Parts: sequence; C-alpha cells; structure tokens
Amino acid sequence: MARLALLLRLARRSVLRNRRRTLIILVAISVALWAMIFFAALTRGWENDVVHNAIFTLTGHLQVHAPGYRDDPSVDHSMKPPNATVAQLLAGTEVAAWGTRVRVPAVVMSEHDTAGVTLVGIDPAAERGLSFIADAVHTGRYLDSPDDRGILIGRALADRLGTGVGKRVVVMSQAADHSVADRGFRVVGLFEGDREATEMAYVFVGRRTAMTMLKLGSRVSELAVMLRDRRQLPAFLARLRTAASGLDVQPWTTLEPMAQAMVALGQAWIWMFFVVMYVAMAFGLVNTMLMAVMERTREFGMLQALGMRPRLILIQVVFESCFLLAAGAAAGIGLAAGTLSLLHGGINLSILAQGAEMWGMGKVIYPAAAVVDVIGATALVVVLGVFSSLYPAWRAARRVPIEAITRN
Repeated sequence: MARLALLLRLARRSVLRNRRRTLIILVAISVALWAMIFFAALTRGWENDVVHNAIFTLTGHLQVHAPGYRDDPSVDHSMKPPNATVAQLLAGTEVAAWGTRVRVPAVVMSEHDTAGVTLVGIDPAAERGLSFIADAVHTGRYLDSPDDRGILIGRALADRLGTGVGKRVVVMSQAADHSVADRGFRVVGLFEGDREATEMAYVFVGRRTAMTMLKLGSRVSELAVMLRDRRQLPAFLARLRTAASGLDVQPWTTLEPMAQAMVALGQAWIWMFFVVMYVAMAFGLVNTMLMAVMERTREFGMLQALGMRPRLILIQVVFESCFLLAAGAAAGIGLAAGTLSLLHGGINLSILAQGAEMWGMGKVIYPAAAVVDVIGATALVVVLGVFSSLYPAWRAARRVPIEAITRN
C-alpha cells in the first residue's frame, strides 16, 4: 500500500509538471469523447423521431385488419367491429388508447384542382393519444364526433387545391356495393404534420359519416392500438392474435418496415462512428504517450538506479494515464451534457425539410443521450488510453539504467 501511495503521488506530480503536454492529451480525450456522445445523441434523436412519426402517423403499436387489406386497402376487405374477447383485451391496463377507423383510397376535388388521398374516418375522441391528428389542427377546428359532417385536410393539400376553412370539397371513392361514392364536405380545419407528405396524403372525416358514405354498415377497415409501454408489444401481440383469430394482426415494425430499417441503420452508424473515432484516437494517443514517455527516459533510468523495479515504473505510467483519462472523460462528458442541454429545445431542420423527409425525420430533431452510449464511449476511451500507455511504459521500464541515463 505504501508503494502504491508513493506511485500515485509520483504519477500526480508528473501529470501536473508538464502542463502543456497534459493539456494536449486532455483536449484530445475530451473532444473525442464529446464527439462520440454528441453524435450518438443526434442519431438516437433521429431514431426516436423516425419511430415516433411511424407510430403516430396512424400506425400505433399494432393494427388489426381483415385478411388481404394490406395488399388491397379497399372496402372489399373490411371487417366487423371488435368482438367481446378483443374488447375485453383492449380494456386492459396495458392499452393506452385504441380506435377503429375506415381507411380507403379516395380522390378529393376542389374548384381548382384534384388530388389522390387516403380517406380516413375516425372517432375523434379515440384518436387522442392514438395518433397525431388530435394535436395537429393548425387552422379551424378538430372534428367533433364520429358523425361530424366536416372534413379535416392538410395545410399543404389545401394550398394545392386552392381551398381553405369554410370552403367545400368533394370526395369520391368506391362504395361497398362497387358503386361510386361521392359526397361534398365543408372544410372545418387544416392540420399540420411533421412532414409535408403527411399533409398531402390524408383527409379525415367522422367514422360513421364515412361508413354511411361508403355503405359499409357497421364494418370498419382497421383497429389501431397504442400500448403504455412499447416493451409489452410482443406479449400483447400474441394474446391479441389469439383473441382475433382469422384476422391479420401486425406490429408497427411490420407495418412500417422503412422505419425499422432506419433504426437499424442508426445503430450501425453509432458503432461505425465509434470505431472511426477509436482508430483516430489510437494513433493520436499512442504517439503522444510514446513521445511523453521517451522524453522521460533519463528520469526512469534514475529511478531504476535508485532501486525502483521496472514493473513499478510501468504501474506509475499507467497511473498517469488513468489520471489523464479520468479528467479527460469527465471533461468530455461534461462538455457533451452542456451541449445537449443547450439543444434541449431541438434542432430546427426546416431549411432542410425535403432532405430530412427522405430520412424519415420531422422538422425538429431532439438529441437524446442514451446511458449505454455514454458508457460505451467512455469505456472505449478508457480502454484505449490504458492500452496506449502500456507499450511506451514497457519500452521505458525495460531499459538498463546506465543506458537510460547516458542516452542523449
């Protein structure tokens, strides 16, 4: 213990003695760790945004359809409302929100233009907490009930059609008897989505209004479910498939394969960046530590001449590295935490809106630091720092004292 205490004092004094070299190493470690944590937080924020958009853009954590609906989303593949067994399961504590919808391809026409859209009949109350639409109304009002005779359209679609709140549009689709279903609606509100594509894709009406227009009776197109905890999805999915046998029950990962692929890509990006930073730091740290130790060859020779064993010199150099790594890691984590706190309001990507949409992002991305990323980045830096000091320390410790003292 006495030897270790002495080595710790020698290591501390050595670190503080050459402040310029110490500062260079500290800056290298802290900047590298900051970059790793910050990039990981940006990527996690992007992943969260992609998943959030996928889930809240009418997908939910899972959906139930009639067989064949996902291949041909028409009125021909509608289904009955949830039976008693399914309803009892949906009333469980795991479920945060659920709702049935009518969702079919349609055409919306104004006096100026025509656009292909997806007509969605909703229960406005059920959509709160289930999808984005309840909180997305930008101008006008939200739908009042499943019998509301108004229509809610996206702001971008309204610009294209040259229409707005208070004006009338005509919606056309196919009815259940294969006749043409058409109806005039007054625009009661405009919604704003995270992506312009969402604003162009959907128009919303009351569910029972859509059912009447399409002559569906009591049949619906889909059942969407939002759980309180996404980690409960596998178990709940198995139970729902049993309760809704004969129907197509799928999780969001199947319904939104692009979002799932983006998440996997984000994970790969994080570790690829970590590896690149690791390699870059390896060259820098090994070179810096090697030069720092070689400059002290005479010092180590004197210590050996005074009776210090080579392994103690090795331990001293490792202690010095640990001091530097601990200080650099603390500075890097603190710098990353400060940067992320400044960006807690998100990074506005409005000027890159079209490019961001291609990658599934909304207009604002919120960096999200994960504990596993902080621990992983710190562990990589610490392990690299310790190993980068071992070779220089071994080179210094194996020199014969006379050779080390007389070396120019």
